[in-house]
Amino acid sequence: MNTEIFKYTQPFGLESGEQLHELEIGFHTYGRLNKEKDNVIWICHALTANADVFDWWKGFVGTGNKFNPEEHFIVCANILGSPYGTTNPLSINPASGEPYLQAFPQFTIRDIVKAHQLLANHLGIGNIHILIGGSLGGQQAIEWGIIEPARIKNLILIATNARHSPWGVAFNESQRLALSADPTFHDNTPDGGQKGLKAARSIALLSYRTYKTYGITQQEETDNKTDDFKSSSYQDYQGQKLVNRFNAHSYWYLTKVMDSHNVGRGRNGVEKALSLIKARTLVIGIKSDVLFPIEEQEYLFRHIPKSAFAELDSFYGHDGFLIETEALTNIITSFFKTDVKGKIIELQRTA
Repeated sequence: MNTEIFKYTQPFGLESGEQLHELEIGFHTYGRLNKEKDNVIWICHALTANADVFDWWKGFVGTGNKFNPEEHFIVCANILGSPYGTTNPLSINPASGEPYLQAFPQFTIRDIVKAHQLLANHLGIGNIHILIGGSLGGQQAIEWGIIEPARIKNLILIATNARHSPWGVAFNESQRLALSADPTFHDNTPDGGQKGLKAARSIALLSYRTYKTYGITQQEETDNKTDDFKSSSYQDYQGQKLVNRFNAHSYWYLTKVMDSHNVGRGRNGVEKALSLIKARTLVIGIKSDVLFPIEEQEYLFRHIPKSAFAELDSFYGHDGFLIETEALTNIITSFFKTDVKGKIIELQRTA
């Protein structure tokens, strides 16, 4: 399925006060909007994903799965700054006729949500039955739930937080240091910084998985090795895999976007901001997540008024939200069968 493009031809104002002179948003839709227009599932994607959610969330979204096009109208929009159809640092700056690159304006999670709102209006979507996202996608979903509480009916937040932590910012800064250490990143060319991007991805992987994950999946079969370890080749392979499909400039900006996340900014604090959410909310934390520790999801549960909480036990760490699709399906099914207020959904991971 090809990515559709929505073109917004008016100036797009950013939280920083800067503007994009025009905006393009890449998106995918699946299924049809029903007569009542109450079957919308809007999925917010994470850092380096794209709008083709059927490709990267297999087993959870798609024909025969929890969210399927036979029953739902499913929307996933590529986020601002990402190179999969939406305006990003490799896009042409109309003022110069050249790619923006490092001249791209700074933007935030709230700017990404503002772009989503424009697309939702374009698609004729009044109410969103379920808004769901994990990680950076969850940060978007929280913001949207605060900005337009009446529009979002049900909110599902997975492995995310109300504000990005000093720990998370430190991981992102370490990745940007890797980008900056690559001299080609500063050449102001679209393919600059590839070696830095490879190193940055290697750093990120350590926050997405766990000690136990590597111990099981990358364990050597012999005691005699002194070099060429499985985990070394895995880091190299995954780093190059991202280089082949992404770019260093978008990565730089999107890590900054994640750092900007704080729902309390300009709203008299985080707790006050979370109290504005009116949607029935399910918060899912992953017990082994080292990047978004489960106490961050417990905090959301305590301060979002109509919320339920579920703990996902996965040895995959943060990436568990992309992998444990059967357990997610069971948790979400239970959520829609229960009164949410103060509810803890206790559901064991399916073996």
